Amino acid sequence: MTRNLVAGTVIALALTTPAFAATYNTLSGQAPLVIAHRGASGYLPEHTLGAYELAIRMGADVVEPDLQTTRDGVLVAMHDSTLTRTTNVEDLFAPRNGGYRVSDFTLAEIKTLTVEPTRTASTSYPGYTPSMSDPFTVPTFAEVMEFVNAHNTTSGAKIGIYPEAKTPNSFAMNAQILEEMQSHGFTDRSDNSFIQTFSHEGARQLSLMQDILGMDNAIAALGYAQLTPEGYALYDSTTRTSNLLSDLALFVDGLGVSLGGALSAEFIAEAHALGLQVHGWTFRPTTAEAAEEQFLPWLEAGMDGFFTDYSLLAVEFLEAHELNAVPVPAGLPLLAGGFGALALLRRRRTA
Repeated sequence: MTRNLVAGTVIALALTTPAFAATYNTLSGQAPLVIAHRGASGYLPEHTLGAYELAIRMGADVVEPDLQTTRDGVLVAMHDSTLTRTTNVEDLFAPRNGGYRVSDFTLAEIKTLTVEPTRTASTSYPGYTPSMSDPFTVPTFAEVMEFVNAHNTTSGAKIGIYPEAKTPNSFAMNAQILEEMQSHGFTDRSDNSFIQTFSHEGARQLSLMQDILGMDNAIAALGYAQLTPEGYALYDSTTRTSNLLSDLALFVDGLGVSLGGALSAEFIAEAHALGLQVHGWTFRPTTAEAAEEQFLPWLEAGMDGFFTDYSLLAVEFLEAHELNAVPVPAGLPLLAGGFGALALLRRRRTA
């Protein structure tokens, strides 16, 4: 699609839309995404099919599987590089190489483990009965995608996935993630799917690899917001360097940003001007009052997605504020979306 055709389409849409439509300050003008951080991890054991299913039933738009690699090369949903914090591994196995690293155990061994609740989570949730027979075992990445695909096929929903390569974040691991996503049909942004990484060089690699594979999932660079003399930047903790948002915009589509640091409405506005979404992590309100206090400033600032352990509280918050969306001329968000599309085309040409 050419630049003129995109612009013409956007203008035509703006002219045919009612003069004043309620919209949000997000890049798309739509409500922020509710991103189920490690599944419904505030309620059930994290990174399990049970937790992903509960998050979806609560109304989450996207589920987030962190990924580790087993000794036999299988991607599994696990945040930590070790099995100690979230499973009963110490009850079943002796330490290996001084500990319990995921990479020291085969998939068959890991499948014998039970994922245990942490923090505020439990092994049950009122009114929820898991649809699978083993809701709290460690799932493979493939099993997570198969579950989401089955739900989408049955319900007609568009639940997305938001995988992150944890340690080690390597070229080979990124390639494996993309190949598995492609084989399960998660190939472009219309699937409401993202790929995230703390390694900004890894994000560049993912962009190039997707071009080779004919894929176009949105890519999010993770980090901590900074204000430098040159402008707003994102800190890359893997290299301990900062990258200006304008440089990141050449090869990523969004930013996953810690709620601390220099994150602000101004940071979000600059990201939006570059065609970048901003997703904040991690929201952990445990009451409706806390949800109002935590989410409202960022809703008003235009944040595009909330990583949260408590999907239900996020969904209920957005439902309560649905009629209070900021009224602006309908053409403006569409034009903004058009500029974002132009920025995307520019990134794909120059990355």
